[in-house]
Amino acid sequence: MGTANFGTVGLDWQQRVNWERLREYRIERARTMMKKHGLGAVLCMYDENVRYITGTLTPGWNRLKPGLRYAMLCGDGRPILFEQGDLGFQIERHSPWIPKANVRHSFAWIKGAAGPASTQQVNKFATAVIQAMKDNGVAGQKLGVDFVDINMIQVFKEKGINWTDGMSAMMDARAVKSPDEQECFRIVGAIGDATHWECMKFLRPGITENQVTAHLMEYLYNIPGMEDVEDVIVSSGPNTWPNWRNFSDRIIQPGDIVFMDLAALTWNGYKSCYYRTYCVGKEPSKEQKETYDTAYKWLYDSIGAVKVGATTRDIALKWPSAMETWGYEDEDQAAANLWGHGLGLAQYDPPVISRIWSLDHPIEIQEGMTFALETQHGKRFRYGVRIEEMLIVHKNDIEIVSNFPVKQITVVDPIPGYGDHVK
Repeated sequence: MGTANFGTVGLDWQQRVNWERLREYRIERARTMMKKHGLGAVLCMYDENVRYITGTLTPGWNRLKPGLRYAMLCGDGRPILFEQGDLGFQIERHSPWIPKANVRHSFAWIKGAAGPASTQQVNKFATAVIQAMKDNGVAGQKLGVDFVDINMIQVFKEKGINWTDGMSAMMDARAVKSPDEQECFRIVGAIGDATHWECMKFLRPGITENQVTAHLMEYLYNIPGMEDVEDVIVSSGPNTWPNWRNFSDRIIQPGDIVFMDLAALTWNGYKSCYYRTYCVGKEPSKEQKETYDTAYKWLYDSIGAVKVGATTRDIALKWPSAMETWGYEDEDQAAANLWGHGLGLAQYDPPVISRIWSLDHPIEIQEGMTFALETQHGKRFRYGVRIEEMLIVHKNDIEIVSNFPVKQITVVDPIPGYGDHVK
């Protein structure tokens, strides 16, 4: 049964996702967590945090370059966006929920690429930050920052800016999703369902991993609201274990195990992570089926541990140790093999679940969290299986938004039995 309630575009006769309500929820939740952490203001330079408090899109070329554009939330004031160059004129037109006076141009030093001019630029940057705090009555109070570099540290010290960790406040804010955000997540799940179905139809012996990736990326970019397809992982045969989380020009052969992960498509800011496992050209072997059944049990045992008030420790305890299962040196050597991570405007919202840390540093599961759980298993350089479900935590139950069949390996065999001779 599908879970998405509505379509992907706005209509006048149906409420659907209320984007204004969604933006206001995010601003006020960020403000609440900012104050809870004792901060007078937060300065956001990471794309997901800028999006969270301003509702604006970071262009692709601008991503992963903190400082080209940034935003502030100060006291009880409205968000301030420092946009790159003259793009602010477009923001005034496209994003009228930001007061015109709060759309300003940024002062960038491009992580030091400006060379000797970096100090000059950071001084202008810091002056603008101080002015924003003065304008909103929080001058001299603690400033939370989600990114800092050596240039900022020196100038902040010289100008007496009382700065501290701001990422924790933003992580706390982003951890719990509103009903509108949850509906976005359901739509992301529905897009993932459709893409796995397209993958199943396209897979066949003779094509390469990167051809599958290219086909699915083209498919995804034709969906309204699709902003970015960060990664489509397609691994086959010996590439599936250990899972190298990549794709290549390897030719998919009859009898190969293949898995595909949507990590991550981005629809209106909200991200996916969604694995399924296929066998191409024949039925999987008894051993492969048993391996998959083991990974499936690990996954659904961990899903069964998810509830409001439980902890990430309760979930991680459902997974076996990497030392006993694969003979690894420690849990870190199996990082992301048995894994959970929040999904929202970032690929890693809270909670992040692993035996590496969750057993000793448990985090409480809250109503409204949206995250993925994923497990894998295999035989080194022969085959591996990986599966993943995306879910929403409700007060009294768990909603799974990934609906492509999961109970067994999906067999891609256009003529049943034609590949039986394949070893």
